[in-house]
Amino acid sequence: MSTDSVIRLEFRSHCDMLDFVQVVSETLGALAKFDDDAIHWVSVAVRESVINAIKHGNREIEDKRVMVEFTLSPVADPDRLTVRVVDQGEGFDPVEVVDPLAPENLLKSSGRGVFFMRSFMDDLKLQRVPEGGMEVVMVKSSTSSS
Repeated sequence: MSTDSVIRLEFRSHCDMLDFVQVVSETLGALAKFDDDAIHWVSVAVRESVINAIKHGNREIEDKRVMVEFTLSPVADPDRLTVRVVDQGEGFDPVEVVDPLAPENLLKSSGRGVFFMRSFMDDLKLQRVPEGGMEVVMVKSSTSSS
């Protein structure tokens, strides 16, 4: 018997699924007893991760898929949400992500997604997957501060 509840979404690389992913994220955040602020910021982090998978990972090639997996734990009284986002792109070196707070980057209109994920979640892991693409794993607990 599993100690977690898992919801897995898989869809083509198109932004038409963003609102649905956000609704799932917000609903699961509420089930994990996150306060309204935490629900909002987790939703922002998830949305940024999915946008990055579609635009930067899969380069909006609709034949490539994005997988988003939400895991609530424990099943009986969830207080932790783990979100895993996997694309089928070439991947990137997380060390090479530019600092959006550096003076030369402050006025740029993009480049803040990973920063938001790090800021709004308790834990973030970025890694290439063996079959190709990137995997982003984010964790938030209701026992942590918002």
